[in-house]
Amino acid sequence: MTVPLVLPTLLGDAVRLRAFTTADLPTIREAATDPHIPLITSVPARGDDDACLAFLARQSDRTATGAGYAFAIAEIASDRAVGHAYLGLRDLDLGRATVGYWVVASQRGRGFAADAVRTLVRWAPAVQGVTRLELYVEPWNVASARTAERAGFVQEGMLRSWETVGDERRDMEMYALVLDQD
Repeated sequence: MTVPLVLPTLLGDAVRLRAFTTADLPTIREAATDPHIPLITSVPARGDDDACLAFLARQSDRTATGAGYAFAIAEIASDRAVGHAYLGLRDLDLGRATVGYWVVASQRGRGFAADAVRTLVRWAPAVQGVTRLELYVEPWNVASARTAERAGFVQEGMLRSWETVGDERRDMEMYALVLDQD
């Protein structure tokens, strides 16, 4: 049986990583209208209440099942959710965790994603067994690549036909960060 995880609240410079709440539904609705976010995440492709509430339930289930930590990225000043950050533990038995993130279009360019990823990186050594963080970026997504690099990730190479995005297989650039083993 998998032990449920406890989702902490983490503070960055400009963001708070916290649990999603129903107050975050407007952010999920905006993300659902993005042409890319629903293709690569579990955000619904439609922003109706039932689909958005199901998304919130899936995020909570990740900690309950031990699959990982799903955080709302919230602006510290207002506590308004602006995106999502995730630390996936599918490969924890191999010492690896996967980082994922998105920020809604109306809040991009303000450094929230980079701050959220840096905050996850600072906290990740507290997760027992994690020695390596990995994330995947589509080659065209220069902004996401910059976010990864600003958080200390290094591009390791291209993974050909790595992931299904929408209805097609896509290449992904792999980024990784090896955690200090002190």
